[in-house]
Amino acid sequence: MELQTLLLFSATVIPLVCTPGPDILFISAQGISGGTSAAWKANFGIILGYVAHAILAALGLAAIVAASPIIFHTIKWVGVAYVAYLAVRMLISAMKVSEAKIQKVSNHAVIGKAFLTSFLNPKGLLVYFAILPNFIQLGESVALQSLMLSATFILSCVIIYGVIGMLFASMHKKQCYNDNKRRVTEGVAGGLLTFAAIGLATS
Repeated sequence: MELQTLLLFSATVIPLVCTPGPDILFISAQGISGGTSAAWKANFGIILGYVAHAILAALGLAAIVAASPIIFHTIKWVGVAYVAYLAVRMLISAMKVSEAKIQKVSNHAVIGKAFLTSFLNPKGLLVYFAILPNFIQLGESVALQSLMLSATFILSCVIIYGVIGMLFASMHKKQCYNDNKRRVTEGVAGGLLTFAAIGLATS
């Protein structure tokens, strides 16, 4: 595959990666409420979701989902419900006064939530089904080209989401923790997830 094709593909998908959606807002929420570590865990989970999309696309399941409005919309609304559930839990926690220290969330919890957030976001399947095939060149290995394009998309997500996560993580200062700050940061995080759910529902 020519470098020019990879660059053109990158120029096509990077604006989509940068578009605010459930993935970016989830990472932002984790960064502002849990700091750098939480932001990178969220980023890792989001990427795992896109890797799963790439595997589904390679197996041809993405085409089946895209061709079936019922399956597609089921995935979409399950995703909306899940992100909304996370938002409500965060907002409820923000309204509670607590004397306890902030609890460290396990790696598996953050990564698992992030995975579901991206996996249940139909945007990933659309990237692999509607955009990626347009850059496949005849006469070359389809599997290899698909792998290279998928890796390009995923690498773009890692870099862009990583930068965004670090920016929001910079607002989190663990050494200055107090309950008022916890409530504010969790309220902001819950608000971001609320916007994510609304955006996913209206997309």
